[in-house]
Amino acid sequence: MRTLNLGILAHVDAGKTSLTERLLQAAGVIDEVGSVDAGSTRTDSLDLERRRGITIKSAVVSFTLGGTGVNLIDTPGHPDFIAEVERVLNLLDGAVLVVSAVEGVQAQTRVLYRALRRLGVPTVVFVNKIDRAGARTDDLVRDLRAKLDPAMVAVDAVDGLGTATADSEPRERDAAYTEDLLEALLDSAADTAPTEAGRVDDLVDAYLDDPAPTDHSGMSHVARDAALDAAFAERVALARAHPVHFGSAITGTGIDGLVAGLGRYLPGSEGDPAGPLSGTVFKVERGPAGERIAYARLFSGAVAVRDRVPVGDGREGKVTGISVFEDGDDHARSRAEAGQIAKLRGLGEVRIGDAIGRPPKLRTEHFLRPALETVVAPVRERDRPALHTALTHLAEQDPLIGLRHDESRRELSVSLYGEVQKEVIGSTLAEEHGLEVDFRTSTVICVERVTGSGEAVEVIAKAPNPFLATVGLRIEPGPGIDFRLGVELGSMPFAFFKAVEETVHDTLREGLHGWQVEGATVTMTRSGYWARQSSAHGGFDKSMSSTAGDFRSLVPLVLMDALRRAGTVVCEPLHRFRIELPAADLGGVLAALAKLRAVPEPPEIRGSRCALEGTIPAGAVHGLGQRLPGLTSGEGVLESVFERHEPVTGPVPSRPRTDANPLDREAYLLALTRRVTGG
Repeated sequence: MRTLNLGILAHVDAGKTSLTERLLQAAGVIDEVGSVDAGSTRTDSLDLERRRGITIKSAVVSFTLGGTGVNLIDTPGHPDFIAEVERVLNLLDGAVLVVSAVEGVQAQTRVLYRALRRLGVPTVVFVNKIDRAGARTDDLVRDLRAKLDPAMVAVDAVDGLGTATADSEPRERDAAYTEDLLEALLDSAADTAPTEAGRVDDLVDAYLDDPAPTDHSGMSHVARDAALDAAFAERVALARAHPVHFGSAITGTGIDGLVAGLGRYLPGSEGDPAGPLSGTVFKVERGPAGERIAYARLFSGAVAVRDRVPVGDGREGKVTGISVFEDGDDHARSRAEAGQIAKLRGLGEVRIGDAIGRPPKLRTEHFLRPALETVVAPVRERDRPALHTALTHLAEQDPLIGLRHDESRRELSVSLYGEVQKEVIGSTLAEEHGLEVDFRTSTVICVERVTGSGEAVEVIAKAPNPFLATVGLRIEPGPGIDFRLGVELGSMPFAFFKAVEETVHDTLREGLHGWQVEGATVTMTRSGYWARQSSAHGGFDKSMSSTAGDFRSLVPLVLMDALRRAGTVVCEPLHRFRIELPAADLGGVLAALAKLRAVPEPPEIRGSRCALEGTIPAGAVHGLGQRLPGLTSGEGVLESVFERHEPVTGPVPSRPRTDANPLDREAYLLALTRRVTGG
């Protein structure tokens, strides 16, 4: 059976969870559509999701539509949970982007579409809520083309727009529809390879040269229309063009057309169950006994209960239980195969992002890093150990939570995309772990960039080096964090090189000012060790033999010395913002932006409305969002997305270190001694 791994994405409140319910009903999985407001939907299972009426965690439900097995993944719409969305995109064969017919293209709509386009996920657009007052069709399609992608084609026509009896039917094959398809094909080929663009041009030219072919049988019309439809479907499958369906998830109109479109436009997957095992973990949750349960999509091969499988970077786990998503729920099975999404038990320390078996070839991941962090403190001091354990479990489920433990200050910090996450984390800790917590005011997460080149070396048996290792390191600006060898690979045991590389990455999590270092190339320029020695009585003598621990202890001192000589600059995250507001309120908004250190561009004024774009420090976005309604009589609409990091102006912010502080040699060595002796 053909399998379609389908994602439903939307700005919050556009109606994607309601659409999921309609699709489940269309597949015969449920008899009655659940309500988001009533908290009775199938995919919003968390208590907080039901109370707030939003999706927080991705949920999976499977069903069959027209001979196709669909694994449908309902994803969060609130921007605070964008990481939950992005990690799902690698699993998808296609996506439905839901847009409200009333609100139109919103802030998160743009963010989601950019992610879908960047990763090449074939996407169908569903315009929901055509039964609502204020619903739009033609104007909305023009907005979709202008704000998202010009290669958008409305494939449905709507009657009774904005009324309870609104209906949606496939568009008639007329000159206007043909023109829309031709324009979309040309737009879709604008930035493609010459051969690909040439095929599209040839098809379009055939229409333009002879727009009304005559044939007594009428077959030339049919054949050419079929060729045009096939070309458009091909462009959709390549994520270059997008059909736009209209309907209402509440009334059910347009759902049949959408289902037909999913089968027509979105390619499925045909994994080989007999091939080598290959899958990826996209979600981890805890079972009743605290055991980890991994959600994995299998791209190839099969896995059975009691199989021992490779997990992640060289680990191995024994599968003790399997559940497969089928017919609207997950069912215990003895085996899972390619194309399926399964829940696997028994894989021990499995983490999100781990490969199961052979690592699959995935689309390039691009997780926007959280821009904020906050300290989480227990209301009752006796709960501090339990809080550390609970937050560790949450970090397993969401790696971007970025848990930091400052032992000297006894503080636990987590990363955030926005303030709503505080409520989610607080509710989760209270409801699942019985812990009451307080949050401090959120602060901005900066990064450090290397500004020059610096080099340092410490030699074995030469003061002040107390370790049985020789390490020389040079650090300079570069893409990512890249570790290179400037010495012969055979000059010392591979385990020692591995220890150096791992410690370099660990050490650069905190730079000269306590922020993570990004964009650096580190080259090992010198190495040396003492081979395994024996005492006079033939026993191993640690005092005369180098170990990997010597290198792990020495690297932070050498690397931070080199980094100090190279220098770093602290950079803060900047967001690109867009504000749509009444033109009469522009002056007040510009004044507020100036106080928030925003840099606006010239406004775009259209009659009584205007649009304003520019950049703003990430830490000021929340404040701008709070002030905007009062400045615009509630009519201002703000959207923002991370754009880049820029050097901080004014006082340089620093963050307390959580490591043993290799910038202070005496304190660092004392901390190591205490760690070894337990003092």
